[in-house]
This record gives sequence, structure tokens and C-alpha cells, in this order.
Amino acid sequence: MASQNPAGDMPAAGLPAGAAEPTALNTAIPHPARIYDYWLGGKDNYAADREAAELVMATQPSILATVRANRAFLRRAVEFLAGEAGIRQFLDIGTGLPTADSTHEVAQQVAPESRVVYVDNDPIVLAHARALLTSSPQGATAYLQADARDPETILRGAGATLDLSQPAAVLMLGLLHYIPDDDAPAQVVARLMDAMAPGSYLAVSEATRDIDTRSITASAAQFNAREVAAPFTPRTRAEISRYFIGLDLVEPGLVPLPQWRALASPSQPIPAYAAIARKP
Repeated sequence: MASQNPAGDMPAAGLPAGAAEPTALNTAIPHPARIYDYWLGGKDNYAADREAAELVMATQPSILATVRANRAFLRRAVEFLAGEAGIRQFLDIGTGLPTADSTHEVAQQVAPESRVVYVDNDPIVLAHARALLTSSPQGATAYLQADARDPETILRGAGATLDLSQPAAVLMLGLLHYIPDDDAPAQVVARLMDAMAPGSYLAVSEATRDIDTRSITASAAQFNAREVAAPFTPRTRAEISRYFIGLDLVEPGLVPLPQWRALASPSQPIPAYAAIARKP
């Protein structure tokens, strides 16, 4: 990756109590980024990741459609943010392994001067990000290895590439259901948005147990029964709505993932919600 700043490679420090500090790659423990890569047909995953992915697929048949819908939402979200909303700075937390239509690619197609900071805590994601996430000459991309539960480290690292006194978009897509309730995901989101300038945006997609309840509940129980890098906690719409307290939801609001400004609906239920909101 053509990083614009050395801080893009800094490890997480000063983690909150209970947070897992990014460490050396452990291929024996499934990691969400590598599981997601497997579901998308990628090759940057290991036996433990594939086993966990197949376990979820067996109990939640909609998972492949869900990850495709999430990638499609990413494109729609970033096109809206860079286009209609005029955002030129993006903080993409829990980015996962690079694939087609990454945030910087979509944003810089609309506005080549866009600046993007990616955040993940998996060392293999960092290695691929360095190689693949190259910016347009007019813009910038950087990568920060940090835990999503540590907003202070994220904000310090992002500030080396982004001007946080100006509006920015915080993207947390397919991420927050990997932050357990004990780690207070709504407080993490609130701290990040408190640091953003007025006119900034928050984009979220998250699994829910409101839709296809039996399947996703069984899937979560099976997934969490084994040792994993991050447990899976699907939430209700009411719980997810807490992330947007004090923000103005963009139409159509907090809706099932495929319904956020999509042209067509999938043939099977997608157990996830999505929304984008603006900080007044």
C-alpha cells in the first residue's frame, strides 16, 4: 500500500480493559476478515477460517447472499457520501481483506482527491493492504492496525492522514456485530462520532436477529461455541438504532440492508440492517 504516513502501520496501544491487542498472526483461530474473504471466494484464509465459514453456511444459508449484499451496500454508501454528500475523507473501520470496489476505489472514482484510512486488527489484512490499497495521485490511502474497540488509537492514527476538523465519513460495515455487548459498541461509535466535525457521516451495516431469526440465532450459537477472534452478536433494530442517537438519518433511514437505496431486492431474506446518518 502506498501509505502517506508512518502512523498507518502503528499497532494499537493503550487498549481499554478487555480489548484484544493486535498481535502476530494466529492461523489456528478463525478471524472475521478471513472468514469473510472465504465467503467472497477469496484465497487469503486458513483451515480454521474455512471450517468456521462452512459451519455458518450450514446453519445460515443466506450468508453468501448477505455478504454480497453488504459489498453492494458499501458501493452505494460510498457513492452517496462522495457524490451527493460531498465527503472527501473516509475512515473505514473493520475493512477486511482488500477486494474489488474497496472504499478508496469507489470514492476516488467520484472524487480522485478523496483520502481514506483503513482500520483492521488482522496482520494478514495489513500485509495485503500495503501491497494493494494504492491511492490515486490526487488522494491518499493509509492503513492503521488497531482494534475497533479502541477509538482513541484509531483517531490518533487517522489524524495523520485525515483532517478531522473537516467533515469525514466513518464506515463500520459488517463490523459491530463482532463487538460484544460487554465492550459497549454504542459507546465506541459515540466516541468516534464525537471526534468528527459537524457535517460528518456514519455508515453502518450490522447483522440482526429480527430477520430469519431461527437461522441466525443457531448460526451465532454454533460460531460462538468454538474459539474465535471475535464473537458474533446479532442485534435487534432497536439496539442498532442506538448508534445513531444525536445524528440525522439519511433517507430511507435504518432499513433492512438490501432496501437502502437499492434497485432490486434479493430473493431470500438478508438478516441485516443498514443506515447512514449525518452529524448536525
